[in-house]
Amino acid sequence: MKKSFSLFPRQMGFFPYIFLIYIAFPAFYLTKETGMKQLLGYGMLLLFLVTYRQLYFLMGKRTFTSWLAVQMAIVFIFSIFYDINYMFLGFFPANFIGWYQNKTGFRRGLISLVIVEILPFIVHIIRTKTFFTPTELIYFVPFLIIMLISPFGIRSMNRRMELEKKLDQANQKIEELVKREERVRIARDLHDTLGHTLSLLTLKSQLVQRLTVVDPERARLEAREMETTSRAALKQVRELVTDMRTATIAEELLQVQQLVRAAGITYQYEGAVDFSRISPFTQNIIGMCVREAATNIVKHSRATHCSIAIKLFSEKMNIVVRDDGMGVSSNQAFGNGLRGMEERLALVDGVLTLSNNNGAVLELTVPIIKKAGSAAI
Repeated sequence: MKKSFSLFPRQMGFFPYIFLIYIAFPAFYLTKETGMKQLLGYGMLLLFLVTYRQLYFLMGKRTFTSWLAVQMAIVFIFSIFYDINYMFLGFFPANFIGWYQNKTGFRRGLISLVIVEILPFIVHIIRTKTFFTPTELIYFVPFLIIMLISPFGIRSMNRRMELEKKLDQANQKIEELVKREERVRIARDLHDTLGHTLSLLTLKSQLVQRLTVVDPERARLEAREMETTSRAALKQVRELVTDMRTATIAEELLQVQQLVRAAGITYQYEGAVDFSRISPFTQNIIGMCVREAATNIVKHSRATHCSIAIKLFSEKMNIVVRDDGMGVSSNQAFGNGLRGMEERLALVDGVLTLSNNNGAVLELTVPIIKKAGSAAI
């Protein structure tokens, strides 16, 4: 299939297009030039746009540094031979320097940016034989400082994104290993529990076939023993299925604590609830919902702190998950994760509510069913 043309990588969203607004300023300054200088200026500006596009597609590749060097060279030429205000184009290479994963490449890029931005100021002072006025310094220096420290911010953001990606991969691998181990355990238990019983039933069925004509009475006794054995095997299977491991709330809370702390988010738990009163089925549902809530916080909230509070009342159990992140917009539709939580809670008549209070607040309410004078969930 023929690939459709894309000006910038789709996964980058609108960010690359927003940055293009700043190209309007050098394009405007070039209108004040004339002749060959103006023509060369527009040619370099066009090449600058080409480097800007190429750098998005070449991240992590060998030619990335070459295109970045071309971009910084254009900024340097503009700042030296055209106007000192062109130094603000340095925000473009400053963004890409932050994408270097290795320290050597990052340091070299940062040093090159410092030279490209500082040297034009020195040349300007030598050429005009005058120092910058206080007004000019207030105009240039703050933006220059922001430009030179922005690669650190970009690099930190990219490292966090990479860590979150690795965390997701690790969690997926852990889940797969747990599933594989559970399959092995189930297979082993089924073999140990039913292997001997099924072999016995096979031998008895062969015996019944031979005794049907020779000794009908004994054949009936053997058939009755086969029925008893098969019922016992059925009971064993039901017990095995009932005893199959399900995630408890306590186990999931421990996993949540490890998950959020690995993502650099502080964690607090409030509650002293005896989960033994809650059925394994309901614990499994609540545990999966709590895990999904924590995963959403790590992936989407940009929070630095989260807390989980669990309270048990006479008629309901209440779980509140809070974070200090971005929160949710009023018109934001539920994603697949939240929709899955709603579907799970519906199996136990539970309710999910999502609101904002200095961050997102997710509240789960599960009713308590009272039977024969005792309470059970």
